[in-house]
Amino acid sequence: MGIFSRRQQTATLDRPSADVPAVEAALDPALRALSGQWTIDRPHSRIGFSVRHAMVTTVRGAFADYDSTLYFDGAVPSRSRAEITIRVASVDTGVEQRDAHIAGRDFFDAAHHPEMVFRSTSTVHQGGETFRMTGDLTIRGVTRPVELQLDYLGSVMDPFGFERAGFDGTTTIDRTQWGLVYNQRLEAGGTMVSEKVRLQFDISAIRATPES
Repeated sequence: MGIFSRRQQTATLDRPSADVPAVEAALDPALRALSGQWTIDRPHSRIGFSVRHAMVTTVRGAFADYDSTLYFDGAVPSRSRAEITIRVASVDTGVEQRDAHIAGRDFFDAAHHPEMVFRSTSTVHQGGETFRMTGDLTIRGVTRPVELQLDYLGSVMDPFGFERAGFDGTTTIDRTQWGLVYNQRLEAGGTMVSEKVRLQFDISAIRATPES
């Protein structure tokens, strides 16, 4: 997601360079101290979605298999970058038959398009611990921009000696813009599956150990 970057800010934290926006220069020192390489801890994170079903209920699911490359610049978040690659066949909604349908030709077509990819392109610090991130989302070979709201939840050193940082990101997309157009009409009106899908990124990131 968009607050992570592959290059670290070189200006001192106490004296930001002249090209740093004032709102970024005013970031909490604790947030600045998070600068560095991070990775998503999958057992304690969730990359998921929710979608209205039959007009009256909501189906929720998540993806179990994905890779992440994250770099957070705590002094200048706009210079941060990230990439998340998701294996769509790992979709889990709690119903095996439904998962197979979602991974199949009507939706993700995992046999021909096994991965969904998010690559950040820019980030704006909106104040406090809230960021607006823009990135390119690729599904079924179609790439379109998406915008997420990302909230920083805090950081902690866990009992195992890992430094963790938490983030909560959300956005809503129109799945038909990526070619996921399958649907069925209901007799009473409306459709079986909503075109609007809410994506959810509940992230527990671990600071990467420097290579020796």
